[in-house]
Amino acid sequence: MRPSTPRESSSGESAPREATLGALRAGGHVRLPVKAEIRRNLLDRLRSGEPRFPGILGFDETVLPHLERALLAGHDLVLLGERGQGKTRLIRTLVGLLDEWTPVVAGCEINDHPYAPVCVRCSRLAGELGDELPVEWRHRDDRYGEKLATPDTSVGDLIGDVDPIKVAEGRTLGDPETVHFGLVPRTNRGIFSINELPDLAERIQVALLNVLEERDVQVRGYALRLPLDVLLVASANPEDYTNRGRIITPLKDRFGAEIRTHYPLELDAELALIRQEADFADLAGLPAEVPDHMIEIIGRFTRLVRESTAVDARSGVSARFALAGAETVAAGAVRRAALTGEEHAVARVCDLPAVVPSLMGKVEFEVSEEGREQEVLEHLLRRAVAETYRRTLGAADLTGLLDKFDSGQSVESGELVPARELLRRTGQVPGLAKIMERLGMSGESPGQAAAAIEFALEGLFLTRRLSKDLAGGRSDGTATYRT
Repeated sequence: MRPSTPRESSSGESAPREATLGALRAGGHVRLPVKAEIRRNLLDRLRSGEPRFPGILGFDETVLPHLERALLAGHDLVLLGERGQGKTRLIRTLVGLLDEWTPVVAGCEINDHPYAPVCVRCSRLAGELGDELPVEWRHRDDRYGEKLATPDTSVGDLIGDVDPIKVAEGRTLGDPETVHFGLVPRTNRGIFSINELPDLAERIQVALLNVLEERDVQVRGYALRLPLDVLLVASANPEDYTNRGRIITPLKDRFGAEIRTHYPLELDAELALIRQEADFADLAGLPAEVPDHMIEIIGRFTRLVRESTAVDARSGVSARFALAGAETVAAGAVRRAALTGEEHAVARVCDLPAVVPSLMGKVEFEVSEEGREQEVLEHLLRRAVAETYRRTLGAADLTGLLDKFDSGQSVESGELVPARELLRRTGQVPGLAKIMERLGMSGESPGQAAAAIEFALEGLFLTRRLSKDLAGGRSDGTATYRT
């Protein structure tokens, strides 16, 4: 069997050149178990100050220290947390703690190390070829396996089963090479993740006992024991894990660490997470600008919904809730630009009402709130706008804007009113530059100016310094501001 051609990693580094067992030994390669490999690389990052878990926000002082201790201890672990707390993302960052490249026996289904092959095929080849045993290099991205636990998951999916095709080719049922390995053995010498572990049927959970305790797998009635080298990580919802009793007790006992995750504790972490999850310069392929104050409104809205007594706290309010809200207001800005011919789409307060119906399905309400779901969310959204206004413009001098209404002038705005038209209706606003500066807007585009004015008008309304009439009782953002 010829070794595969060396390829480049995502970082542009080519795989090492050693292509045989003899060359690997001559090069001084040292074999480490996967947990020892992770421990070494984690310690290197701790000493150097290099980021250990890139892209993970808000866990630095809470979750990550526990995770680091678990990895240094060599523990398999369970992450417990409500939906949308970043459990899967955190698990996937563990791949970055593996070596960039690792040698495997060429063509091996379970990534046997050339120094110590364990499967029947590789053991036979090692005996026949000696130092000429072909070696290929596997990138760390290929050493990660993941399975969403579902009720229809079988032992064959995770551990393995008889391969009828190999039997049909002439092998006998007793031949170990007739086994088709499942996902866990195929992640040998890597990291395997089971998401939503409590959803795995109890009889399937039993199949994982040997993996966690004896570090091997057994397939059906075969006299076959494969010592596995794997870090097993699972995720679960706390309610499922602790209350419903759907994880069998022996399996719970075999995980070395249980780590609780959480939603962002501080507003700044919430906003940083929204910005990270969406590139607002090109949000979901839509060329819309979402100003900082709009992001803050969405972040505060998410936190208010999460804390509301009207919402079922056990179900949680995912970080995807905030991301979907940001995408919705950006889409509203793009739609307005397309219909009105605006050159630069900028999200404004008038785009916020569309957030409520689009996000309602992401929230589970208490039974007592049935029929009031939209009313609850609209109230919380107004609170988020008011809180953002108080923080950003609460102490600002808005007399230049208020003076325009002293003579009975009114300003009509709406989701289909282009920025230039809104600026024309408002007229020149003394102090507008300072308002925009407080909102973090450094540009001078009509879209940004209109976004700043409309936010100020809405804040003045919510603090009862202006009145607001919705056209025909509509709640689609079409409104008239007056004294």
